[in-house]
Amino acid sequence: MNYLKISVGILLLAGIALASANVHLQRRESARLLRGNVSDLIGDVSRGAYVAIVSGCYACHTDTVNDGAPLAGGSALTTPFGTFYPPNITSHKIAGIGSWSLENFQHAMLLGRSPSGQHYYPAFPYTSYTTMQPQDLVDLKVWLDTVKPVAQPAPAHKLVWPVSIRSVLSGWKLLYFDTERNINSSNRGDYLVNGIAHCAECHASRNLLGGQTDLSLTGNRHGPEGKSVPGISQTDLSDWSTGDIEFFLELGMLPDGDFTGGHMANVVEYSTRLMSIDDRTSIARHLLSNRNSGATQ
Repeated sequence: MNYLKISVGILLLAGIALASANVHLQRRESARLLRGNVSDLIGDVSRGAYVAIVSGCYACHTDTVNDGAPLAGGSALTTPFGTFYPPNITSHKIAGIGSWSLENFQHAMLLGRSPSGQHYYPAFPYTSYTTMQPQDLVDLKVWLDTVKPVAQPAPAHKLVWPVSIRSVLSGWKLLYFDTERNINSSNRGDYLVNGIAHCAECHASRNLLGGQTDLSLTGNRHGPEGKSVPGISQTDLSDWSTGDIEFFLELGMLPDGDFTGGHMANVVEYSTRLMSIDDRTSIARHLLSNRNSGATQ
């Protein structure tokens, strides 16, 4: 009986803690939405197509390993918390996001919440997308609405307990999701590296809970598929020139003549090589600047 009372007490306390976390999160979310009003903006499809390139939509949401349809769901992403399957983001109204309103899309990208209010796992990099400028967000949405619909939904995530319980994400978000990040979009390199192109999602260190406590891009020992991800801080790239980085982003070739592989090869193939020359230069200059050293979240 005592064990039962203790168990009930623990569950009750956990429920109270999660409810409190949700209250605090909703306050943060309301403040973030006020900073990013999109209701009066008109989207541009051609600009949205470029925003999709910069933000890496194709590389994650297309199963290129198995010749999957564009944006109909990505290949499995293995992590210490289980296997994530990037969802279908085509315009299909059931399997994809074709039924989403602009508000639904805004909540997903900026707050990490589904149309039903559920928390998204941070394998979806809303922790970086929350910095997205309102016009970029609207442009991306109108472009996604033009993507050919595909009826097949992506597989469900296969996650370990208690990560498999979505409600625990309210506590994780309270600790590690900073909705107040407000990157100055006039610094294009900063906006790309630390925001919309979400370099820090792979290249910044994470703790045992998967939280990023340091955004200085010094590398991640526990990257996708259990592989180490190299640092790309100013110190790590001390032997690289701006031209070296630009060339790498275009072709995936390192200064020693070797080529990148794994997930980064997809990023180059479907994102960075398709960026404008100016954007690749902005990324290179920012990575080699002092502004990129020692950033924290």
